[in-house]
Amino acid sequence: MRLLVLGGTEFVGRAFVEEALGLGWDVTVYNRGTHEPPPGVTALRGDRSAPGGLAALERGEWDVVVDTWSWAAKAVTDAAALLAGRAGHYVYVSSRSVYADPLPFGADESAPVVAASADDEDDGDYARNKAGAELGAVAAFGDRALLARAGLILGPYENIGRLPWWLSRIARGGPVLAPAPRDLGLQYVDARDLAGWCLRAAGAGVGGAFNVV
Repeated sequence: MRLLVLGGTEFVGRAFVEEALGLGWDVTVYNRGTHEPPPGVTALRGDRSAPGGLAALERGEWDVVVDTWSWAAKAVTDAAALLAGRAGHYVYVSSRSVYADPLPFGADESAPVVAASADDEDDGDYARNKAGAELGAVAAFGDRALLARAGLILGPYENIGRLPWWLSRIARGGPVLAPAPRDLGLQYVDARDLAGWCLRAAGAGVGGAFNVV
């Protein structure tokens, strides 16, 4: 299988790369080059947020594309449109934040999502960014788009800072201010499990939205 990861050097993208390499896939990463690509991959350079920044992706064919973009939806829309005729499946790592409030307990993937546009260039609203990007992926790939609506993601190469902050704070000892209620359950997914499920699902031709928690 030939995999293109848009990003691929940090956290979730890196997990996809390592999972795919472990499966024996041929992996290409596309990014700005601010971080060294993992060994064993083909590296393409470009800034998708800049005019003409997708030039490196104008050639090539892949079985699966993985996109973890969290900012302006138009960046996903443009990339998906460019790749639709040369890629089999588009995996977009989205978020459960796309659901409109209030979200009832037990709601599934059919719950309403926030209003968004696939061409939205305003990157100030995370939920709208993700929902708009979903629209862009589906517009280009249809049922070949897999929308992985994750919740809290943990794992190696984490660059968000939440879990390390809590662990470091607790390690210092003493009273720690924490959210209530204290017995409220917490759902999270390991980035490696998220990557493994998405790659196998895409390889099997699975499309649509899935809550991955």
